[in-house]
Amino acid sequence: MNVKELLTNLSNAFGPAGFEDEVRELIQSLVKDFVDEIYEDTSGNLITLKKGTSSTKVMVDAHMDEVGLIISHIHGPFLRFQMLGGWDARLLPGQKVLIRTRSGNKIPGVIATIPPHIQSAEEMKKAFDVSDLYIDVGATSEEEVNAKAISVGDPVIVHSFAEVVGDDIVIGKAFDDRAGCAVLVKILERLKNSRLPYDLYAVFATGEELGLRGAKTSAYNVDPDFAISVEGTIAVDNPNIPPHKQPSHIDKGPVITIIDKSIVVNQRVVMFFEEVARRNSIPFQYKTPIFGSTNAGVIHLERGGTLSGVIAVPARYIHSPLSIIKISDFENTVELLHNILVELPATGLLKKKLRL
Repeated sequence: MNVKELLTNLSNAFGPAGFEDEVRELIQSLVKDFVDEIYEDTSGNLITLKKGTSSTKVMVDAHMDEVGLIISHIHGPFLRFQMLGGWDARLLPGQKVLIRTRSGNKIPGVIATIPPHIQSAEEMKKAFDVSDLYIDVGATSEEEVNAKAISVGDPVIVHSFAEVVGDDIVIGKAFDDRAGCAVLVKILERLKNSRLPYDLYAVFATGEELGLRGAKTSAYNVDPDFAISVEGTIAVDNPNIPPHKQPSHIDKGPVITIIDKSIVVNQRVVMFFEEVARRNSIPFQYKTPIFGSTNAGVIHLERGGTLSGVIAVPARYIHSPLSIIKISDFENTVELLHNILVELPATGLLKKKLRL
């Protein structure tokens, strides 16, 4: 599958946190011929193994889930909801949504609220709270809602279709972290006929947006000697944003994390990533403002600790209905990760106890 098709298909898949099965099935179909083992664990993580020539284990991780919503109450013909992950509620009014019922049917609706025509001037100045919002599926009674088989607990996504704009831009939802998932798919494809000097575990994790949940259980079970999380991270190269509040930019290559809210990356790991990028003429940038967290935040703490790093594809407007990435940034992230994995055995970083 070419890069554009891969990114758009993964972006369009339905997969809010806790309900990632459609994404998991898509990824499984894409990578099953590239790996020696593939299975789903009890947390819903998709874990793949490409066997190497030693018992050393390296884990690369990306999360399948996206920020979404969940039906919390049926109020006559209208549906109340809560958020699955970190939405900015100001972005939600007027958005088209898809509700997935227990049977798998997808019901369209719209997030509605009081129209501006009947709001006071003071009300117009205030941002809506989630409790002010509801989903309208066009029903006129609770009986009509029931006839659509919508239930409390049904997951919801904001519904938008990905598209390629020009040769190098993709606009779509959920690039946090479907971009990272796509990177791992391309890595496994590239390594299909290679044998690394370690076992490579590629983990497509669940529940990152609800607190790094799938990464915690998968890291415990895999027990890697080294780990890399691959993300779609915050690009804020927007007007009127001061440089010290800009974690990354699009069109400047993959992002190497130095620090975020969940991890201070070991300097030896950061320096290794830098050296690989420079040696292979891959443009890169740093994520230094302490915004956000990644699965590496829990992976590096499991079973006494694991050296872990983070690289990411920069994406504008993550945690919103649509975000923007550059294909060149994506491809450079694939190139950087591939070279890191090839050069890693020579570094001495694969030992649980590092030499002083």
